[in-house]
Amino acid sequence: MKHNWKPGTMIYPLPAVLVSCGSSPEEYNILTVAWTGTLCTNPPLCYVSVRPERHSYDILRRNMEFVINLTTEELAFATDWCGVRSGKDYNKFEEMRLTPGKAEVVAAPIIEESPVCIECRVKEIVPLGSHDMFVAEVVNVQADDRYLNPETGKFELDLARLLVYAHGEYFGLGRKVGTFGWTVKKKGKKKEFDFK
Repeated sequence: MKHNWKPGTMIYPLPAVLVSCGSSPEEYNILTVAWTGTLCTNPPLCYVSVRPERHSYDILRRNMEFVINLTTEELAFATDWCGVRSGKDYNKFEEMRLTPGKAEVVAAPIIEESPVCIECRVKEIVPLGSHDMFVAEVVNVQADDRYLNPETGKFELDLARLLVYAHGEYFGLGRKVGTFGWTVKKKGKKKEFDFK
């Protein structure tokens, strides 16, 4: 039996990312965002949705650039803290002992502790209601070589123990249950899935 609830955003889990912004160290800030995702492959487009009353909103709007930094279980405390504290009152990099690094293309800093830092340049701001969507083109990606397998050349992001958000709670990703396209691979190939 299912129960009807009022309409709401119940698409979970979501990535819990740290968005870094600002064009100079005095302006650098970090905000935690779960309303984020991919929009298009070619050109590579993504988005973050931010409430206009957030401290970072004006920084994002003024600079039209930001970095989406993927988070890990190790970054869970910082991820939550940066979401419930305002950059008006705190230097979040200093408080959470996070390292602002140099982005290759945008002025906003990367977070060195993040396994993947996605540099973005805003193309459009779409007012939606409670949030405005910053639609952005991905202009560069920095990936931590700790997760690059030197033998296969594969980027093994699963080893980073990524963090996700679901209905007010944070979770580490569970065990792998398959790989893209495993359901249509030719017979005789090793199975990558187990229901146990």
